[in-house]
Amino acid sequence: MSRVRVFVVDDSALMRKMIPQILNADPGIEVVGTAMDGIFALKKIAELKPDVITLDLDMPRMDGIETLRHIVGDFGIPTIMVSSLTRKDADLTFRALSAGAFDFVAKPRDAISVHINEIGEELVAKVRAAAGSGASRERVSRFRPPAAPLLKKTAEALPRTRAEKILAIGISTGGPNALSYLLPQFPKDFQAAILIVQHMPAGFTQMFAERLHAISQIEVKEARDGDLVLPGRALIAPGNRHLRIKRLPLGTIAVLSDSPIVNGHRPSADVLFHSVAMEYGAAVVGLIMTGMGTDGAQGIGEISAVGGLTLAQDEASCAVFGMPKAAIEMNMIKRVLALEEIGPFLCEHYGAKEVPRVDG
Repeated sequence: MSRVRVFVVDDSALMRKMIPQILNADPGIEVVGTAMDGIFALKKIAELKPDVITLDLDMPRMDGIETLRHIVGDFGIPTIMVSSLTRKDADLTFRALSAGAFDFVAKPRDAISVHINEIGEELVAKVRAAAGSGASRERVSRFRPPAAPLLKKTAEALPRTRAEKILAIGISTGGPNALSYLLPQFPKDFQAAILIVQHMPAGFTQMFAERLHAISQIEVKEARDGDLVLPGRALIAPGNRHLRIKRLPLGTIAVLSDSPIVNGHRPSADVLFHSVAMEYGAAVVGLIMTGMGTDGAQGIGEISAVGGLTLAQDEASCAVFGMPKAAIEMNMIKRVLALEEIGPFLCEHYGAKEVPRVDG
């Protein structure tokens, strides 16, 4: 079996040394070249013919976003962004994902030290997944998130009642674009509370929630300890915190914790699914979407066992079919839907007054 050919593009000499060391340590990966900026990189792609590219965001002459547009448009090569843990780079990262990047990894804050090796396992896994994902231009053209809400948000607050139904979502690689496509389809009178575990580092989930809120009719926010779980509100688990819920006499609240990592993740979809199954039983819809690994497969089975509805995104519309595939193969899923089918199905299931459409 041939090795995955990787091209590393980064203006940092240290990163051009460390990333190849990390990747070449895996017997299934070969770094075929490096470049210090986007202009130089674009000249070498045709010669090197890489399967995957890792791309820095902040570079001289041509930045990562512009370089990515050329990579996607001219070559269709899956690209993993390498991002710093800053608000500016978080914003650029989400722009890159919308422009067709396969995924991203976040540099440690002290990337000049040996801590750069902390991203090694994640980077190798994402390179392998990217190599099997197909051309990035196809992902961009098929599910394009809206630039603005389908209907203008009203200024007045919507009446709030306690949540009687829960939609719990577990999602990972490919999730930012999939959620940006899905959540704007929910009308403001959506009858369920939405709880989301998106595998993402601390420092990125707040901006991600803000971006989703800006294009959605429902409220979307990063969960805080004690937040009310309400119909028409989506709470996203913060990076590096597990999300559970607790039913109290006056309503249901979000409970965050630093308890141990589960399935290699914190937050973990299994933790969320177990919690909603315990608290809401048959009133839960569990949805497992695009992502690497098996997180969520066991937990969504608990939702099924207590009478809840369990859904999975289909292979054709996933960036990576790992998480849904694991749940399906364990017979935990009652219905498999394409991404474009999920929004209308859920709106009908929860009795929203209007089932909106998003044109891809």
